[in-house]
Amino acid sequence: MLKPIKEDHSHNLFHNVKLVATDMDGTLTKNGKFTADLILALENLKTVNIDVLIVTGRSAGWVQSVANYLPIVGAIAENGGVFYDNQTNSCRNLTQTSDLIAYRQKLGSVFELLQKKFPQIQESLDNRFRLTDWTFDIGDLTALQLAEIVAITQQAGWGFTYSTVQCHIKPPEQDKALGLQSVLNSCYPQLTTQEIVTVGDSPNDESLFNEKIFPLSVGVANILDYSDRLEYQPNYMTSKAEVAGFCELADILQKPRSRFE
Repeated sequence: MLKPIKEDHSHNLFHNVKLVATDMDGTLTKNGKFTADLILALENLKTVNIDVLIVTGRSAGWVQSVANYLPIVGAIAENGGVFYDNQTNSCRNLTQTSDLIAYRQKLGSVFELLQKKFPQIQESLDNRFRLTDWTFDIGDLTALQLAEIVAITQQAGWGFTYSTVQCHIKPPEQDKALGLQSVLNSCYPQLTTQEIVTVGDSPNDESLFNEKIFPLSVGVANILDYSDRLEYQPNYMTSKAEVAGFCELADILQKPRSRFE
């Protein structure tokens, strides 16, 4: 059972947090949109010197704009494939591809294989802006169909994950946790696991919920829609869904630290 995040004990859990690594769609959005409450929450966290890093499955091309316009330190795109660093104004691939054209052709071949079995699946609009994975819209795929897609992609030598909006064909070793660890090692080597909180809402966030790597993990309330499909569960859950849940966590984190001394 997921433990609720409550302010009466949160000072013991989150008092030392210096970085929030959070999913975007379904976690920072409401019905697929950013809200004024989100911007305020991000600004409040910045005021108390808590950095926010987005870790999303969205495309490199799509996320470049998000990383530029939101008050965050950067963003990891494509489930750990690409990193935009606002602090150094730089971008780097976390998954190396020596020949991008040939690499994309291989991903496209796996998608064509899936389309033969599931002709209803459609390439995502942002797929053309991707560097390290291939996406198609999740549509009305059932849990059973998704499990079958996992088996097909693994047999073809690739990995697969999905969120509330998209399905991702990717390298087996590429996930949000590995991408985040790479960024932490290069940009935040001084941080301990007790100074980092990870946040998410769907299956492609599962690696961020691995307690052995990230002991302070939080699911916004809509994670309950997928909790029966996750090997790794978040340690804590907000009482509210989507961005309201993130704001609930942000409010706890940005309380004056002195009150918890």
